[in-house]
Amino acid sequence: MKNNEIQLTAQIAAVPGPEHFTVVQTDVEGEVVVRTDYLGLAATYLELMRADCHLPIPAWQPGQRVGVMAIGTVLSSTSPDLREGDLVQSMSGWSTHAAGPAASYVKLDKDAYPDPSYYLGQGPTAYYGMADVAKVGQGDVVFVSGAAGGVGSLAGQIARNLGAKKVIGSAGSQAKTDYLVNELGFDAAFDYHHDPIAALKELAPEGITVFFDTVGGALYDAALEVAAPGARFALCGSLSTQLGDAADRFPEPDREAARARGVELLPFSCYHTPDQIAAWHQHFSTALGQGRFVYPRTVVETGIDGVPGAFLAMLRGEYRGNVSVRLA
Repeated sequence: MKNNEIQLTAQIAAVPGPEHFTVVQTDVEGEVVVRTDYLGLAATYLELMRADCHLPIPAWQPGQRVGVMAIGTVLSSTSPDLREGDLVQSMSGWSTHAAGPAASYVKLDKDAYPDPSYYLGQGPTAYYGMADVAKVGQGDVVFVSGAAGGVGSLAGQIARNLGAKKVIGSAGSQAKTDYLVNELGFDAAFDYHHDPIAALKELAPEGITVFFDTVGGALYDAALEVAAPGARFALCGSLSTQLGDAADRFPEPDREAARARGVELLPFSCYHTPDQIAAWHQHFSTALGQGRFVYPRTVVETGIDGVPGAFLAMLRGEYRGNVSVRLA
């Protein structure tokens, strides 16, 4: 089977561009052959494209296929576990086709969600961070940075469903903050380009008890300024510095200031176990069915050669919510 895939041309030192990606034709064969229908996009992929990757998994090398999550349809199978036409999820990355042993594919329920792209959301990260790391519950005042992004847009709704008293989000424009409040059910939101400390003091005069941070930088500092004693900070990412050089991408949080305020810093990994993924889908499907969840998503329709451009646009903040590609 002929396959077109995106390979990394060169590892990224600073800002990524189209020159870092190449479309290459390969042959694929195996016990199961799958046509790729949807590809997931996540900001985490950028770190895996760097030679000095800070994640606890190997960085992608030049000449290697990039991307991770994919949803596809089985074209042929010699395994009794999968049949032609089955919907499957894999870690096959940015390619038009994939092949391999049946064990490398997870069969999906076609009727569980309105669209297969729902399986590609960043819910496991959001749910694990809110439910298991921050342990959000009744009475919490929660602040989510990067709240219009793939993780943050889910994290805020999860906090509300877990019983938080107030959920506040930050985003990069008035349109996005309106979206958080009017469509996603946040209690309040503010544009981080203005004074975030003043905004948080106004919106949470009693202080925040949970901070779910996907951004870092000035928003981490602002959250620390208004944190109530004993607040839990679930540290998920640092989007504000992720495009910088190596020394600046993951600045160390001010632990002394956090300790002085009695704040508990809880950094966590986005590499998820099957149990964590299953917990998310149970919560997600139940909340959707009960009308307690809005799934914010952007589906970009393009050919395989357009995937790098969609990825770069996502990094620039041009999309809302969870971003996936439907291969034309």
